[in-house]
Amino acid sequence: MEILGLSTSPSSGGAYALILTEATGSRRLPIIIGNFEAQAIALELENIKPPRPMTHDLLKNLVVNFNGKVDHILINDLTDGTFYARIVVDRGNELFEIDARPSDAIALAVRFGSQIFVNEEVLREAGIRTEGQSDSSKNKKSEKQEEKVEKELSKLEQLEIDLHTAIETENYEKAAKLRDQIQKMKG
Repeated sequence: MEILGLSTSPSSGGAYALILTEATGSRRLPIIIGNFEAQAIALELENIKPPRPMTHDLLKNLVVNFNGKVDHILINDLTDGTFYARIVVDRGNELFEIDARPSDAIALAVRFGSQIFVNEEVLREAGIRTEGQSDSSKNKKSEKQEEKVEKELSKLEQLEIDLHTAIETENYEKAAKLRDQIQKMKG
């Protein structure tokens, strides 16, 4: 699976939807995650390094300092609407698994450049199949429109993440400028 993007989820009280997509298929898997985890994933995807290590950076440093690396992660179960994941750590000639929330596992996977897998049963149950169009010109137009919407959303989402970071680091002048930019975009 690959990360397609993050978007706000109004129905979940300010949480985010992390959208995974099949690398060689047409199914997508939306997972609702918290603000902190969304920020951790987005910052890493955008190669933005905070002045101090965030929790997932700390975890990466711990794994590396114990001569390990995250080989891959597996979203392996969905029970009562809750996703479960396993982080597979490689320490030389030894592999071991750690139970984790998918959002934390993915935040680590992006830091290590590790693959993300989803159990077929989970994907069958919670995945959403995207429909292709037969007319290639319609498909190209639709893709361009979708790209434009995603680009605008990602700009807005990035500004919101930057705003949160500015507030956390007490850079209120930057926070005020970002807030104004966000308000202009939301129009």
